[in-house]
Amino acid sequence: VQLQAYGGGLVQPGGYLRLSCAASGSIFSINAMGWYRQAPGKQRELVAAITSGGSTNYADSVKGRFTISRDNAKNTVYLQMNSLKPEDTAVYYCNVVATTGWGTGDYWGLGTQVTVSS
Repeated sequence: VQLQAYGGGLVQPGGYLRLSCAASGSIFSINAMGWYRQAPGKQRELVAAITSGGSTNYADSVKGRFTISRDNAKNTVYLQMNSLKPEDTAVYYCNVVATTGWGTGDYWGLGTQVTVSS
């Protein structure tokens, strides 16, 4: 399974970005999809996740500002990030739990940099 993330960049505080991540490969099904982030000197943390049924979970720090969604037909997960703050600066990683011919596994994208700065 390959994950390709798009949409990172530099934005001013209060601005917005939309991340997307497309999964490809010999995928039978995708269960959960999510976004994690890792800031310099900090551990990787969950930002938001969405199940195959559409249930969502958010970190407290992004509730009300970020929205996760997915397009099952395209094996793609999105993260709409509004009202961005400098503390949202981090490398954002896409994660999926997918079932392939080799079983169910946990897959990670390479990460995309999000920088919030004036």
